[in-house]
Amino acid sequence: MSNLGDMQSLASSISAMTSPFRNYLNDLYEKYKSFNDGAIADYIPELTLAKPEWFGICVVTTDGQMFEVGECDQLFTIQSISKAFVFGLALEDHGREYVNSKVGVEPTGEAFNSIVLDEVTNRPYNPMVNAGAIATTDLIKGNNSTERLKRLLEMFKRYTGRDHEINVPVFLSEKSTGNRNRAMSYLMLNFGMVGDKIEDTLDIYFQQCSIMVNARDLAMMSATLANGGVNPVTQERALDERYVQDVISVMLTCGMYDGSGEWLYRIGIPAKSGVGGGITAVAPGKLGVGTFSPLLDAKGNSLRGIKVCEDLSRDFGLHLFNVAKPDRDLAAWIDGSEGDSW
Repeated sequence: MSNLGDMQSLASSISAMTSPFRNYLNDLYEKYKSFNDGAIADYIPELTLAKPEWFGICVVTTDGQMFEVGECDQLFTIQSISKAFVFGLALEDHGREYVNSKVGVEPTGEAFNSIVLDEVTNRPYNPMVNAGAIATTDLIKGNNSTERLKRLLEMFKRYTGRDHEINVPVFLSEKSTGNRNRAMSYLMLNFGMVGDKIEDTLDIYFQQCSIMVNARDLAMMSATLANGGVNPVTQERALDERYVQDVISVMLTCGMYDGSGEWLYRIGIPAKSGVGGGITAVAPGKLGVGTFSPLLDAKGNSLRGIKVCEDLSRDFGLHLFNVAKPDRDLAAWIDGSEGDSW
């Protein structure tokens, strides 16, 4: 960043440190840190190493202010959260019509790993279930697997502002237990939804899900979407603004596995979860939220993360379809002023 950018970032950090919103997040953390319902994902053996007490909350505004509490430095694998962002890259590589010819945008009501395709079009239903995510990963351009994976890692760096590593034990664990994903891949090959280099695409997909992130990264990623595809701190464009609406629309309707309808009804913020315990949530034009807690509900969503997002949505009127005056004015709580609002 330029010196001006550094000064602006410093000013935003100082403002965030003194903001009443920080106290609000501290209260949320204290409210839910002892909430121990749920279970750690065990269908990928390496995921069982997570500790149930891990819990972090981070919020990044579209002007680059950051608020965080708890274990926001704790790294974990991104898992299914990667699907939304790879969908965006596929759209940039091929355009909306071609991508939609390979992957639909309809909610399924089925589990994320169901071997189910649309009976009419033979497409996977949406890019947030495993079949659809494999199809979008297959669309990423590159002369070979190494180049395609490099492009994915460069994309995530644009969203977060930092380099990312792949957790090799998790990748190998996913690869060794991934026969269900292989089955759906060969089914899609039969209908022409993916190319014939199945193992190459699956290797990239398993590595994509094994990228290491933290709650701060997830907040920056969703804040980038909230900011029209531009990282609010680095000012680097991560996604063509034409496709931001595609990504967050599918996040809203399909991003929380087969709990997406309940999420839309109660919380109403575009979001994507992963079985590693992360949730990234987008309040368009306002902020991004990143939460981490590995205790999951039966549908694979972080229970503490759901609670945090539900409180944020209710208290600050973040539900996309909210028309009532919220209990708290978000802008005033963030900067400590009176009467300001977006």
